[in-house]
Amino acid sequence: MDYRKCASEILTAVGGRENLVSAAHCATRLRLVTVDNSNVDVRVLENIDGVKGVFENSGQLQIIIGTGTVNKVYDEFLSLSGMSAATKDDVKAAAAQKQPIFKRMIKTLGDVFVPILPAIVASGLMMGLVEALAKIEALHFAGSPWFEFLDMVANTAFVFLPVIIAVSAARVFGGNIFLGGVVGLLMIHPNLVNGWNAAEGYGHWYLFGKVRITNGYYLGQINKLGYQGHVIPVVIAIYLMSKIEKKLHEIVPEMLDLFIVPLVTVLSTALITFMFIGPVFSTAESLLLEGIKEVIKLKFGIGAFIAGLFYPVTVVMGLHHMYNVIEAGLLASKEHLNIWMPIASAANFAQFGACLAVGFKTISKKRKSLAVPASASASLGITEPAIFGVNLRLMTPFVCAMVGGACASAFGSIVGLGATAYGVTGIPGYLTINKPLLYTIMLAISGGIAFVGTMTFWREDKEQVAEEDGNKTQPVPVAVEMAEAVIEAPVTGEVVARENIPDQTFASGVLGNGVGIIPSEGVLVAPCDGQVVDVQDTKHAVAMVGPKNIELLMHIGVDTVKMNGEGFEALVKNGESVKKGQELIRFNPNTIKSAGYNPTVAVLVTNSDQYNNFEVKKLGAVEKGTEVIVAS
Repeated sequence: MDYRKCASEILTAVGGRENLVSAAHCATRLRLVTVDNSNVDVRVLENIDGVKGVFENSGQLQIIIGTGTVNKVYDEFLSLSGMSAATKDDVKAAAAQKQPIFKRMIKTLGDVFVPILPAIVASGLMMGLVEALAKIEALHFAGSPWFEFLDMVANTAFVFLPVIIAVSAARVFGGNIFLGGVVGLLMIHPNLVNGWNAAEGYGHWYLFGKVRITNGYYLGQINKLGYQGHVIPVVIAIYLMSKIEKKLHEIVPEMLDLFIVPLVTVLSTALITFMFIGPVFSTAESLLLEGIKEVIKLKFGIGAFIAGLFYPVTVVMGLHHMYNVIEAGLLASKEHLNIWMPIASAANFAQFGACLAVGFKTISKKRKSLAVPASASASLGITEPAIFGVNLRLMTPFVCAMVGGACASAFGSIVGLGATAYGVTGIPGYLTINKPLLYTIMLAISGGIAFVGTMTFWREDKEQVAEEDGNKTQPVPVAVEMAEAVIEAPVTGEVVARENIPDQTFASGVLGNGVGIIPSEGVLVAPCDGQVVDVQDTKHAVAMVGPKNIELLMHIGVDTVKMNGEGFEALVKNGESVKKGQELIRFNPNTIKSAGYNPTVAVLVTNSDQYNNFEVKKLGAVEKGTEVIVAS
C-alpha cells in the first residue's frame, strides 16, 4: 500500500489543512476534527484505496483504515498537512468544543446517567421478576419472607437513586465523589419526610426566624422534605458543589485545605440546595414529568406517535441523552414505571426493519455487508451503525423507520406498556417490559412497517453502486498457499461469532475475519508465538504478527479508547517477541462495564483474505489457550 498516496487523498477529500482542527489515531481509525464537515467529500473518502469505512461520531470524523496501517498513514498525513500529533483526548476535547452549548449540556447528562445503567438495569430486572412471581397465586410468593427480602434488594437502587446520581455527577464535574455521596445522602436523610409522601405534609426549619420574603416563604426556610423521586436537583446540586470545591482548592492555603475545603463545600452546598435548588428544581422536574406523562397518554396515542416520529431525529442531533434524565425521573417516581422506554424501543426497532430491508434489496456488496450486521445491532437497541451507516445516508429508509416507530409508539401508549429500567430497548427490552405479549406486537408493528415501507419506496442509485462495487480498480486479494495457522483464545470467556461483536466496524468484517470473546476474567494472553506490532497508548488494544505472517488484532471492549487507559495495564512493548500464553494486557471487565462500555474482546485476523480456508473451531465457553481459529 502507498501510505503517502492514501494520506494525500484523505487530506484532499477532507478539505485540506484549512478545514482541519485536530488529528489523532487509535488502533484502527484515523480520528479527525474538521472546521466544517460539509466540506468533506464522504463518497470520495470511502473509495480511497486503504479506507475501509467512514462515519461521524461525537463531532469526530472517523476513517477506518486498519491495524498496523493506520499509524503509517497517520504519519504521512501529519507530514503532508503540517499538523502536530494530537492525543485522542485532544481530539475529543476539540470535537466537544465544536458542539453548541446545549448539545454539550445534553452530552454531560449522558455522561452522568450512562455509567449507572448497570445498577438501574439489575434493579429493574429483579423488580420485574419479583412482581411476576407475586402474581402467581399458586406460589404463595406475595407477602412471604423471600418476597420481602427480594423486593428490598430490587428497590434499593431506586430508593437511593439520588446518592448513585450524586457520585456519578461528582465524577463528571470533577468534584470529590465522596463529598458528592454525602450531599446525595443529605437529600434523602431519614430526618426528612420521604419525598414520595410529600402530599401528606411536612414541617419546616426557619434558620433566620420568620422573616417573610413572599407569601408562604420565609428567609432561610428549609422544607423537611427529602428528594426521593427526583434527579435534576441532585445533578444541579453536585455541579454547584464541584464548582465550590474547585474554587476553594484555589484560594485556601494547602496546609488548611484538608480541614476547610470539605467542611465549607458540604455546608454551603447543603444550605443553597435546601433553600433554593431543591424546592425550585424539584417543582420544575415534577411539572416536566407530569407534562410528559400527559402527552404520552393523550387519546389515540397521538402524543406517543409524535414522540416516536421525532425520536430518531434527536438521535441524529445527539440530543437523545436527555431522555436518560426523563427515564430516571419516571423510575424514581412512586410508580417506578418507565413509560418512555416503549417509545425509544419502537423507534430503535424500526431502524432495524428499515436497515434489514436495505440489506435484502441492495445489489451493492459493500452496502449489504454493512446493512445486515448493522440491522442486527439495531434489533438489540444499538442503532448508530444502522442510522449513520445506512438509513440516514439513503434517507428513504430513515423516513420509513420514523413512520414505523411512530405507529408502534402510539400502540404502546394505548395498551399501557412500560419498563422497570432504562437503557434497554429492542429485543433485550423483554427483560424489563411489563407486558411481553403486547411488546412483541409493538415490535412487529415497528419493524414491519419500516421494512415494508423501505422495500416499497426505496430505489437504489445504480450508478452509485457501479462506482462503489464495479468501476473502481481495486487491488484483488490473492489467496496464497500458506501453512496452517492456529489461534488460541487469548482470554477466558464466551466466544461469539464475529457478526455478533457489538461494534459495527468489527462485526462487518472490514478489518478481517475472527471472533468476539465476552471475557470472564481480565487477562489477555498471546494466542500464538509472534511479535508485538502495536500496543495502543490507551492499552486497550494490541496488534501482533504470528507464525506464517498471520496478522492479529485483539481489541478489548467497544469504544474503550474513551477510557484513556483507565483499568488497563500493558505488559509488553512494541517490537517485543512473545510466546503463546504470555500475558499481554491486564484489565478489569467490571471496570469497563461500570464505565458504560461493553467488554467484548474482538480477536481478528486482519489479513484473513490471504487464506483459502478460515474456520472458527469453537463457539461458547472457552478457557484461554483453547483453539478457536484455524486458517490455512
